[in-house]
Amino acid sequence: MATQKVGGEVDAQCTRCKMNLAHTILAMVGPKIVRVRCNTCGGDHAFRGTAGVTDRPTKASTRAPRAASSGGSTRAEKVVISFDEQLAGKDLASAPTYSPKDTYKVDQVLHHPTFGVGLVTAVRGDKVDLTFRTDTKTLVHGRGGVPADRPVFSPPTNKHTGPADKPQAELPPDSEAAAEISLPSGD
Repeated sequence: MATQKVGGEVDAQCTRCKMNLAHTILAMVGPKIVRVRCNTCGGDHAFRGTAGVTDRPTKASTRAPRAASSGGSTRAEKVVISFDEQLAGKDLASAPTYSPKDTYKVDQVLHHPTFGVGLVTAVRGDKVDLTFRTDTKTLVHGRGGVPADRPVFSPPTNKHTGPADKPQAELPPDSEAAAEISLPSGD
């Protein structure tokens, strides 16, 4: 088998053409080809070798012989707890209504105006994960502190400004000259 390099050709399964065709190698990680371009349709895709040829070991070759004793390890089964089972034993009548201003803790039951009854499953800083009957939502909490100081709006003034290259002398607001804007004469 010849060594392959970026820019070289290799036969591979084209995902667009659905055939084993010649491809140009676009990217490699070490000796492994990872990205190719089909020479027929021009499509780029991950390298998939030729159909029917695999470098993965088969299940039969990866299985270890079973031990004769019955003390072998068993695989743990996944346990799924329904939403109703998670709420069992919780006081739903005294559950507070959700508000972004309040602070919540894990395993607390809340009433949300849109999503219904929910259970707090995670708290991350100013965000909580609430699990509802149909979905899990990430919502904010603890935003009820003092509002941040907002910048004060200052409207523009009615001062006449002249050309930007000439400094303007400021006149006291009480003087009559401030009322009249005099332009320089062309003498």
